[in-house]
Amino acid sequence: MPELFAPGDRVRTAHADPPHHTRLPRYARGAVGTVVEVEGSHPLADDRSRGLPAPPQPVYAVRFAARDLFGEGDHDVTLAIWESHLEPS
Repeated sequence: MPELFAPGDRVRTAHADPPHHTRLPRYARGAVGTVVEVEGSHPLADDRSRGLPAPPQPVYAVRFAARDLFGEGDHDVTLAIWESHLEPS
């Protein structure tokens, strides 16, 4: 599966709050960050935990300003986020 995003792209995380397991932390939902690198393709853990088909999809290292996630902090936070949890910003 070709990647939709490249390093330097601005992205927004999904804002959904599913009733099942998700690898997207609640504190990062709806946040805007910058793709740092592509970390390969891996099955979406959200689907695997529910026994659903989970074809590999790109996973990105995405950097966020801590103040955007937590309301304070002068550092950055980098998270591994699956492509299905991202949209262009």
